[in-house]
Amino acid sequence: MQEERTLVSFDWAIKYLLRNKADYVILEGFLTTLLGKKINIQSLVESESNKVSEGDKYNRTDVLAEEEDGTLIIIELQFTPEIDYFHRMLFGSSKAIVEHIGEGKDYVEVKKVYSVNVVYFDLGSGKDYIYCGTTTFKGLHYNDELELSSAQKAEFAKLEIKDIFPEFYILKVDRFKDIVQNKIDEWIYFLKHSKVRSEFNAPGLDEAVKKLEYRRLSPEERLAYDKYADICRSNRSSLYTAKLEGKAEGEAIGEARGIEKTAKNMKSKGSDVAFISEVTGLSVEEIEKL
Repeated sequence: MQEERTLVSFDWAIKYLLRNKADYVILEGFLTTLLGKKINIQSLVESESNKVSEGDKYNRTDVLAEEEDGTLIIIELQFTPEIDYFHRMLFGSSKAIVEHIGEGKDYVEVKKVYSVNVVYFDLGSGKDYIYCGTTTFKGLHYNDELELSSAQKAEFAKLEIKDIFPEFYILKVDRFKDIVQNKIDEWIYFLKHSKVRSEFNAPGLDEAVKKLEYRRLSPEERLAYDKYADICRSNRSSLYTAKLEGKAEGEAIGEARGIEKTAKNMKSKGSDVAFISEVTGLSVEEIEKL
């Protein structure tokens, strides 16, 4: 059994501990590992969705990072299922583009956006636990892929059309089977368990251990985190209770419908109403209305 280092949850840390420039190395390590290129964060932009109560697990954790070259990276952690989450991903990336192009600026000033979504529920239908979505254009007649011209490549400093459009990443944490095969798996293991094994060496994780280990927190930070963790447990309990109540209600409805169906079948076969009432427990009035 490999030694593990237990850390505070990433969703709490990203809101309250990793806001200083000295700590950008942790987020940079995560994004560098995921995107496969060196990420240098210039600043973190406070977003409206991040200004929620410290224990509100029903809301997403939303961080907007800006790279030195102006590229925008949205990081969202979502815990409760949302059937329209794909739509919200699109809205979030579009909103970031609109908000970060100055009034009167040319379209060439539109910023590249990466939307990184860490979801703790089974979003969509698929076998994998990491998905990437980019924009490409295919010819309807020749099935060729539309490319930038030489002039466009030189003007925009982009090699492909997809380098201009938003790029989406979805990490379905709950589908990860804890089989660590590469550095991004090390990060997903951490996102799932808030733990880091001693042999992990993905960029940013060593700094995460130093910064996010619970025993290293100040007394004030421990108090804040304990309160947050307690509210999270309460939220999970509320969700679990709601699921159980919904299941029980569904079973009750199903049982009632089953009884009605039995009564209808008996009635259609000419059984006496009083006998049907005795068997099903329905009143004579209820049976006569069937």
